[in-house]
Amino acid sequence: MKKVLISLLAYNAENHIISVLKRIPESFLNNPDLNVHILLLDDASSDRTAEIARQNQVIRKEQITIIKNEKNFGYGGNQKNGYNYAIENGFDAVILLHGDGQYAPEKIEDILSPILYAGADCVLGSRMVNRKDALKGGMPLYKFLGNIFLTSFQNFVLGLKLGEFHTGYRAYNVSALKQ
Repeated sequence: MKKVLISLLAYNAENHIISVLKRIPESFLNNPDLNVHILLLDDASSDRTAEIARQNQVIRKEQITIIKNEKNFGYGGNQKNGYNYAIENGFDAVILLHGDGQYAPEKIEDILSPILYAGADCVLGSRMVNRKDALKGGMPLYKFLGNIFLTSFQNFVLGLKLGEFHTGYRAYNVSALKQ
């Protein structure tokens, strides 16, 4: 049975956190071939994100761990905390999910499948497949334009065809993270 960690990064996400938890497919959470666990990393929010998540009636209590950082580690630091947790606790795969709902929890199975069943080390999701949806989903215009420019430039320089270099929707084979 493969162990999968959903590293749910949250900062002042009290208005979105329950919705994000509800949108994680039950078929994935209850897959008999997987041991799925959610690690909610509240990055020292000034709102009630952690408290609201603790009161959730969506996820079984044994399937979620909630950690509220005493100091703000920032987005990158909070990511590293999630990766380290996955390594230290013997997970096989880890996927990042944002507590504000910017990335679709409904796509978790699609993103993890190449790692769990085809030996991939990393899978990147993209909000830019349909660019109009990225703006509708709440991506600020300056980030949208910057993302297009930087991704185009990096694809040109590296000879690649990625839809989005700077995505926060990513999954890793934990053995690749250990290297």
